[in-house]
Amino acid sequence: MTIFRILTLVSPLPIALASCGAAAPGDKAAPQDAAAPFRAEPVARFEAPWAMDIDRDTGVMLVTERAGALKLVTPDGKISDVAGVPKVDFGGQGGLGDVRLAPGQTGTTFDRRTIYLSWAEAGEGDTRGAALGRGTIACDRAMACALQDLKVIWRQQPKVTGRGHYSHRIAFSPDGQYLFVSSGERQKMAPAQDLSNTLGTIVRLLPDGTPAPGNPFAARGAPGDQIWSYGHRNVLGLALDPQGRLWGLEHGPKGGDELNLIEPGRNYGWPLVSDGDHYDGTQIPRHATRPDLAGPAISWNPVIAPGDFIFYTGDDFPEWRGEAVIAAMKPAALVRVAITGNGAREVARYPMPHRIREIEQGPNGTLWLLEDGQESATGRLLRLIPATR
Repeated sequence: MTIFRILTLVSPLPIALASCGAAAPGDKAAPQDAAAPFRAEPVARFEAPWAMDIDRDTGVMLVTERAGALKLVTPDGKISDVAGVPKVDFGGQGGLGDVRLAPGQTGTTFDRRTIYLSWAEAGEGDTRGAALGRGTIACDRAMACALQDLKVIWRQQPKVTGRGHYSHRIAFSPDGQYLFVSSGERQKMAPAQDLSNTLGTIVRLLPDGTPAPGNPFAARGAPGDQIWSYGHRNVLGLALDPQGRLWGLEHGPKGGDELNLIEPGRNYGWPLVSDGDHYDGTQIPRHATRPDLAGPAISWNPVIAPGDFIFYTGDDFPEWRGEAVIAAMKPAALVRVAITGNGAREVARYPMPHRIREIEQGPNGTLWLLEDGQESATGRLLRLIPATR
């Protein structure tokens, strides 16, 4: 049996974590938990990690580092570099971004897997933008893998100056027929209300990167025919709930982080409205002043500075099933949000010792977290173990 097969985790020293609750404005206070219902076990360390995905048959993980490295990680913490990663424009919020394995792939050895990568790509002059590529990971032997036949299948339009708000999160529909990509407004604000570009949008594509048939603005032609929703600022989390509905987790300005149910053709208001204000103190009209625009299911002020999130479906934490579980960076925490219809409310918040950038659920229901690494340049991969074990 190769090391690519499912392995038993060797448990390092656990970290006990206290817990407390906090509520978004207008919501009931979250429960004040005496202690988190888990302990966090460090498994590996990375340089400024940003995203990960987990192979369902083998448990092997792919982890991106913003400076441009793609790592292969076994569940017991063995790490190797994947060769053939594209050159990235590293700086500010830019670099290597999200990674997703194409759905429906099977096999007890990790080889010939199709993956999707996003990254910040340099343009002409002092411009850059997000790019999405598809390629194949081929392995000559255990822990010796390379990315082959990588092809860029989508680009943010247009490339602009600056190094912020790329977003470039990736999510597949449950049937694998559609590919969603979040496209940040690159700190330019106004383009998020302009359907002639893809800044400040979520796009819906076919797996080959072409616009999906039936998109709400298809009649406009390229690039508006890619757009599924618009009026977004910086969507750093995309996930499908157990009903197959798409949700986006979005950074607000000074306040106003939000979780949105993403519906086709809807305008989510940025920069016309927000539940936060500009960093210079200039006020922004609140969502409630514009009922014609899509408002958040829940917003946070003060912020939680969200990373990614999932809808939990596993057995380790049965009371969490169906909830959104959010990686938060400021304050560093794991945040649980219950969904009722089209609404949401925070039900628990578990402080963490360091900023959490990424969360994923493994094939056996285990929860894995990636620390952001901003404080120390290195971020740990953590496995959550139920406190009762």
